[in-house]
Amino acid sequence: MCQRIEDYALIGDLHTAALVGRDGSIDWLCLPRFDSPACFAALLDGDEAGRWLLAPVEGGSCTRRAYRRDTLILETEWVTATGSVRVTDCMPVRRQTADVVRVVEGVTGSVRMQTELRLRFDYGHIVPWVRRVPGCLTAVAGPDAVWLRTPVPLRGHDMRTTGQFDIHAGDTVPFVLTYGLSYEHAPRPLDARQAIFDTDRYWTDWIDSCDYSGEHTDAVRRSLITLEALTYRPTGGIVAAATTSLPEQIGGSRNWDYRYCWLRDAAFTLQALLGCGFVAEAKAWRNWLVRAVAGDPADLQMVYRLDGARRVPEFALPWLSGYNGSAPVRVGNAAAEQFQLDVWGEVLDCLHLARENGLRGDPAWDIEVALLDFLEGHWHEPDNGLWEIRGQPRPFVHSKVMAWAGVDRGVRAVERFGLPGPVDRWRALREQIRTEILQEGFDARRGTFTQFYGSRGVDAALLLIPRTGFLPWDDPRVVGTVSTIERELGRDGFILRYRPELEQVDGIAEPEATFVACSFWLADALYGAGRVHDARELFERVLSVRNDVGLFAEEYDPDARRQLGNVPQAFSHVALVNTARHLSGYPVGTHRPDPR
Repeated sequence: MCQRIEDYALIGDLHTAALVGRDGSIDWLCLPRFDSPACFAALLDGDEAGRWLLAPVEGGSCTRRAYRRDTLILETEWVTATGSVRVTDCMPVRRQTADVVRVVEGVTGSVRMQTELRLRFDYGHIVPWVRRVPGCLTAVAGPDAVWLRTPVPLRGHDMRTTGQFDIHAGDTVPFVLTYGLSYEHAPRPLDARQAIFDTDRYWTDWIDSCDYSGEHTDAVRRSLITLEALTYRPTGGIVAAATTSLPEQIGGSRNWDYRYCWLRDAAFTLQALLGCGFVAEAKAWRNWLVRAVAGDPADLQMVYRLDGARRVPEFALPWLSGYNGSAPVRVGNAAAEQFQLDVWGEVLDCLHLARENGLRGDPAWDIEVALLDFLEGHWHEPDNGLWEIRGQPRPFVHSKVMAWAGVDRGVRAVERFGLPGPVDRWRALREQIRTEILQEGFDARRGTFTQFYGSRGVDAALLLIPRTGFLPWDDPRVVGTVSTIERELGRDGFILRYRPELEQVDGIAEPEATFVACSFWLADALYGAGRVHDARELFERVLSVRNDVGLFAEEYDPDARRQLGNVPQAFSHVALVNTARHLSGYPVGTHRPDPR
């Protein structure tokens, strides 16, 4: 039986990541980089896919686990009838190779331990050739190779490598799994203790740049560490999550691949990084964005690979049954080919935010002008929206608001920074978009903005309207929208994205769980409208459903009391940081609304 999604903790090396379960297993490990097929895949199938177990023979889940201070070093402890033991897991920040370091330490008494390594590449499709060479075990499949070094005697049987050993108080036993290319020389052995020391020092030094001093400091710092762990260091790109195809509904088909970079996340992420003192990381993310969007604005994609490459074709892996039978298992994301109007506004907002905060290098004004020219000719078209619906395109209100925001940032760039551009034309366009939104996107009878023009439903993305500066937080139209969203999308104190069964905008009538980021957005809106107590209460409620090491997946099911969707979800953690800043008195938006 699969572990629950919240049973997993993250380790990573700024190129890739692994998920470590409460039972001592590593069930998901992308070896070369986040979106590479050379990986374990036990999360997606169970018995037939890859897995690396390291736990007491007695079995069972851990007694306690936690990250070591502000690091990405995971410590898991078990107490058995004969003694207690600690396993320390980490991935050292990568230099030449990807390494997974696991050190077993005897704490009290004596504990019988077991290890079982089941290597499967290409999402469980390929069983490598495993053999023993001097000093280690090696596994090869095509260009991919893995070396396992440990003093524990190992033996192979039934397409897996196993071993047992006794650990006594004060003793340590290391395991180092290293990935490399099969046609190159084997990498030099890594000293496990030194690797843990270096990893500790890296994360401790990195978090020292954090200058956030508001409420819930521990939660904010853990979220920032998680965002850094989801960063592909060579390019500065930040993946939406470390996994693919973890379901939004157990047994359902909303199983998407999130191991890519979404342009939509840019402004939110930049705000979180800059707002907490991480200027270098913010600049790297901005530079990734500029490189990714360079070219014809008509060819702008919603989703890119870690290096900015555009091709992310979506296909299914039929040999995998999916997490708890949730199929299909997907690689790639067809949303890259959609028209999502809001993204043009998100990119322009992000680049303006960077300019306002003094980020230098990689001037992007020519790109911004080209994006504005595209918006001018296409803002009136229906699109697939923030939630990447796979049904008929609609005139989504949030998308139109973001088109307004993009034009607004162009106007402000000319007015504040003296950049060249047809500012009078842009001002007129901004007013034209605004007028249409207020006429077509607001239902005066119900007192709320709607999901799309003429819609009977609402959308949690409407909570972002005041954040853009389109209307003030306390505008009656915003307040009415917030109340409607609370009433129609609220579920046991959390917030749904929208109601897919109401108008079936995405062609999928399956119910889904509440969306973590949307609940944070509601807290922002409540706070902005002066409902401070309600905002803080909601924020605390959302924080309470993080897992035991402070991680969020994409969604939370309040009925089953479990997390759902890909994990850890960058959007959830970005929302946590920005809402904590807002509730602590920091400005949430990058602009103030026009005095109208």
